[in-house]
Amino acid sequence: MIYLKQVNIHSDKFPVLDFYPFHLKIFQDTDTLSFDTPITFFIGENGTGKSTLLKALAIRCGIHIWQSEFNLRYENNPYEEDLYKTISVQWETAPVPGSFFGSQIFSHFAKNLEEWALNDAAMLNYFGGKSLITQSHGQSLMSYFQSRYTIKGIYFLDEPETALSPSSLIELLNLLIKIQRQGHAQFIIATHSPFLLACPHSRIYSFDTPRIEPITYKDTEYYQLYKNFMNHPEKFIEPDPD
Repeated sequence: MIYLKQVNIHSDKFPVLDFYPFHLKIFQDTDTLSFDTPITFFIGENGTGKSTLLKALAIRCGIHIWQSEFNLRYENNPYEEDLYKTISVQWETAPVPGSFFGSQIFSHFAKNLEEWALNDAAMLNYFGGKSLITQSHGQSLMSYFQSRYTIKGIYFLDEPETALSPSSLIELLNLLIKIQRQGHAQFIIATHSPFLLACPHSRIYSFDTPRIEPITYKDTEYYQLYKNFMNHPEKFIEPDPD
């Protein structure tokens, strides 16, 4: 199911051109991204803007993002969270609800859920029936994914692979494939994981190019790096100086 059809980046509305993320040429030179598959991936090195655009999209789509109460920075960037103000979105028909996932956000949410469950234990039934903080981090993530993503909506995930083992990543991959077949959810995922990128019938957008452009799975640096490492790990290991 496709709910979000397109995002437009209005560079003429950028408040500045010398602060992140507005100083990134990739945002200055990309006008439009289309979403024509139920699962879309954003890939790129850290600092290329993939997670920033993901978050801006979620905000523009009306998705609430959990925030830590304290977010102190040595150098404050007053424009860091403002990309959403300069983009517009086009829905296939009408907006749908959804959620935004990030590892730090999830930890905050899991602790809040535990407090809610003290007054209403039935709250846990929506997330696998178990306390999320009494499971391992990877187990709690999968409990959350398996329960939350059965609901119709649009879902934004920022590097979900962070706390997942390879076997859990394959479990998440198969969950995405299953939900894709059921046709009730749309996913936009920023990731470094070649496991998740193997999802069939998905679109991959690269942020390592002058403009945000689609790329095939086997052309991604992640696929090539992992494949080369598995075939020839000795080529990647620095020799002993002694």
